[in-house]
Amino acid sequence: MLNLPFALIGGTLALFCWSTSFNISAAVGFIAVFGVSVLNGVVLVSSIRDAHGDGRSFGDAIVHGCERRFRPIIVSAIVAVIGFLPAALSHGIGSEIQRPLARVVIGGLISSTALTLLVLPAVYALIAGRPAAAEPAATLAERDLG
Repeated sequence: MLNLPFALIGGTLALFCWSTSFNISAAVGFIAVFGVSVLNGVVLVSSIRDAHGDGRSFGDAIVHGCERRFRPIIVSAIVAVIGFLPAALSHGIGSEIQRPLARVVIGGLISSTALTLLVLPAVYALIAGRPAAAEPAATLAERDLG
């Protein structure tokens, strides 16, 4: 769920930079980009957890998970951005409906993808790494009992 603000930042900046007003079409674009953004976050965290479950250290699992999912996350974002680019730049009849949606999706995917790959692993390390700090105390207690 941390990825929702990542997508919101990019979508809002895209509307601002292109001087596009927020409307129903832009709201639908936000819903679409939220789904892709959350999916990318779930895929990345799942990959990190799988690597940690395979016996890697926590830091190594984060690096391995990010390396393993870097290409699929980047490619899915690039394909969507290229696909929406004609709609975002169009000026034909009816394009005023498509432009806000496409611009929100493009901006949201760019920011969400970048922040998912850069910020999400760091935040995950902070949040998921807290129980690891309690492990040495439990290990010392086990040594005293043994």
